[in-house]
Amino acid sequence: MLRFKSIISRIVILHVVAVVITSIFMSLALSWLLSYATDNIHNKAMQEQAVAVAEHLTARPDGNLELNLPLDLLGLYSQPYGRYSYAVIDDRGRVLFSSLTDHVALFPSDAETGDVEFLQNRRGDATVSGASIRKTVGDKTVWIQAGEDLANRDVLIDDIVADFYRNVGWITLPILLVLLAADIAIFRRALRPLRQASEIASQIGPTRTGLRLPTEEIPREVRPLVSAVNHALDRLEEGFRIQRDFTADAAHELRTPLSILRTRLDILEDEQVGRALRQDVEGMANIISQLLDIAELDAFVVDPAEKADLRAVTAEIAEFVAPLALAQGKDIALLGEVDPVWVKGNPEMLGRAIRNLADNAINHTAPGTTVEFVVEENGTVSIFDQGPGVAEDERKLIFQRFWRRDRNKAGSTGLGLSIVQRIVELHSATITVENRLTRGAQFSIRFLAAGDATGKASGE
Repeated sequence: MLRFKSIISRIVILHVVAVVITSIFMSLALSWLLSYATDNIHNKAMQEQAVAVAEHLTARPDGNLELNLPLDLLGLYSQPYGRYSYAVIDDRGRVLFSSLTDHVALFPSDAETGDVEFLQNRRGDATVSGASIRKTVGDKTVWIQAGEDLANRDVLIDDIVADFYRNVGWITLPILLVLLAADIAIFRRALRPLRQASEIASQIGPTRTGLRLPTEEIPREVRPLVSAVNHALDRLEEGFRIQRDFTADAAHELRTPLSILRTRLDILEDEQVGRALRQDVEGMANIISQLLDIAELDAFVVDPAEKADLRAVTAEIAEFVAPLALAQGKDIALLGEVDPVWVKGNPEMLGRAIRNLADNAINHTAPGTTVEFVVEENGTVSIFDQGPGVAEDERKLIFQRFWRRDRNKAGSTGLGLSIVQRIVELHSATITVENRLTRGAQFSIRFLAAGDATGKASGE
């Protein structure tokens, strides 16, 4: 069975088949109608000729009939011309007058029944078609027959009838092509709401669960399907909301026992044990903080009109993480632009992304080295470390939640870079990961440029 992947192709092909079949039947019907019309014209002409012959039929004083045809009619019925003929028959079937050389009737005498009859008779190789009318002249009833030899009928009419189907076929072909082009345009216009709905559907995902397919302009036949999809999306969004709320509530509930645990660790007599436990608690607190960030980001929407000074945000994060880096024997450097670099985005979310990249760089760079923050005029911020770098096959994996190269390494949750990826997606930004020529990795985020306070775009 032939299957079509496109609804437009399915409709067009089936419509073309229907039009072709309709065209064939229409051509046959028109051909029959033309033949029927020509037969009617022929019959009417034969009846008029029979009437014209009857008008020149008179009764003599002795009771016999006399036929005096004018010269024009005599020429019409002359045998050399051979196209038309006539005969007059009485009520006993005798031929009184005939234009045929053998003085016979055109049609059998048993056809002499009604006032007007349209008859056809075979004479040798010719077919004679005509009319027979009844008329009373004096006290005699006669039938006047007028006929035409179809082998010598009007050439124009023959050509029209013979070539009609072929001519109609040539006319039908361009009409079919025009109709096909019009159908394609009509179907594409009719299906435009479905294409628009499909474009909206392609944008729906875990990060944009609030989108719904429009139903106003959707065809009535497809509207139940679109409504069912929207209801399914409502249920999915509710499921995502419940999951986000659970994550946020669980993280909030864990903060209180962690605070109590910190307080109790401070009164432990064994300082070494207390220090180790406090590190574990800080790690748990970091995980909880990141879970809260994820829950918040899942419901966060960036204001299109909001903008941030990327240089100021980066400087603030560099200043914030500097004590942590210095405590581990590592340095922090802020390079690049010194003037404001305005980009589209939420300052707090930009700071979280840069903070997570900074934490990742500090964790992986070696003591005695420097973590560099570089802000460029085009809205790009880059973090350079001097760690082991990132293998080519791991550059997509590192942004997955809870992915870690070494799960035995303390202080890593596998959530930081996934938070960065989510913030980048929310801001329609791009993030790239490359290895440095010497040693280490380079994480770069490029944000969309925004107008500054004077209305000029950054970098102008």
